[in-house]
Amino acid sequence: MTLDELKSVLRDGGVVGAGGAGFPSYAKLDTKADTLILNCAECEPLLKLHRQVLERYAADILGTLNLVAKTVGATSVIIAVKRSYKRTIDAVMPLIDTFPNMTLCPLPEVYPAGDEVVLIYEATGRVVAPGALPISVGVTVFNVETVYNMSRLLSGGALTHKFVTVAGEVAHPTTLRVPLGTPISLLIEAAGGVTTDHPAYVFGGPMMGRLGSPVEPVTKTTNAVLVLPESHVIVQKKRAKPFLDMKRAMAACCQCHYCTDLCPRHLLGHPIEPSRFMLVASNGVTNDVTPYVNSAFCTGCGLCEMYSCGQGLSPRMLLTACKNSLRQQGVRPPTDAELAPVSEARSYRRVPMRRLMARLGLVQYNKPAPLSEESLQPTQLRLLLSQHIGAPAVPTVAVGDSVSAGQCIAAAAENALSVAIHAPLNGVIESVTDRVITINVKEG
Repeated sequence: MTLDELKSVLRDGGVVGAGGAGFPSYAKLDTKADTLILNCAECEPLLKLHRQVLERYAADILGTLNLVAKTVGATSVIIAVKRSYKRTIDAVMPLIDTFPNMTLCPLPEVYPAGDEVVLIYEATGRVVAPGALPISVGVTVFNVETVYNMSRLLSGGALTHKFVTVAGEVAHPTTLRVPLGTPISLLIEAAGGVTTDHPAYVFGGPMMGRLGSPVEPVTKTTNAVLVLPESHVIVQKKRAKPFLDMKRAMAACCQCHYCTDLCPRHLLGHPIEPSRFMLVASNGVTNDVTPYVNSAFCTGCGLCEMYSCGQGLSPRMLLTACKNSLRQQGVRPPTDAELAPVSEARSYRRVPMRRLMARLGLVQYNKPAPLSEESLQPTQLRLLLSQHIGAPAVPTVAVGDSVSAGQCIAAAAENALSVAIHAPLNGVIESVTDRVITINVKEG
């Protein structure tokens, strides 16, 4: 298979990064890559799906990764797995020797080990410059489920389902494989229902996820649904208002520097200094714009506000507000930002996952969430046309059309960063808008 052929298959098949912002996978394929990394770091606390999927489908995933490496001409393939995922490593090790140039990289149990820039340094020793993409250092990173989706697509399937971990205040934490467009409420029912009187719902991880509603649909980037009490510190942090946090910073920031000392990107030499930003922002300093501009290099991992700050302030929230404001005003990140040497203190400033979970009050929720592929049968699916970075897909169906599982219902936008969307189940098109396609599912 040629590179162009593989790109076309992934674009038409709808494969995007199965987490984070959902970068279309075809656009990451580049012959400049000499190294491919499989990300099985499970960056966020409580998430289980990547280790589970790699354990169960190791042969398919490694085989597909090897095919991608051959197609782009990469000479090294690194399987990056946290060393605590012993069952996953046991499933992978017997297969690695069958693929040339493939090695295992055990990762420490720290947060955020799954951040691409951090992962690349841990696996290769290369440092991605501020604002640059991994390909700038000859590396392409895919997470486990993304490569699993590639393997199904190359075997004649289509991207129609998503693995999602459901945890927290539910009776039976579990990892499910569900049709795209399924209401989140059905996943919670499948996990035995809510076990708290006043629940809040975090989509994604406790650190970088967002608050949502159970009526929302599963998308290609839905990794987890965490049910927490409304009173939980994580929920309260995510409901905080930037203008109030700015006032709190003005009153309480003591410039202890811990937010900067533990910042993963700062430790790798990136010019992101949350403490300096807090100093200038909370004091209204306008003759030093560098900390404001450098907010663009914040990865939003949340360590500064969820772990580092002894005052309970929110540097990440304020950095994000600044970053978004600059973007709206057309201010682009600097392309000549200086990369400092990797900090000599980095090795002992990494945050252990156990300590992070204890600090966040999550230990009680760190339970097994067994992988189940028992199919859910929603009566209706709502498929968003924009489930990834780039242009929304373009509908190819109309109200009243009958569709079958795997059928393309929205094509990738032409001459744009975009991918297609497929019907997960048989059904009839109920409605089509510029944002969503609704399918009434046929029984049986």
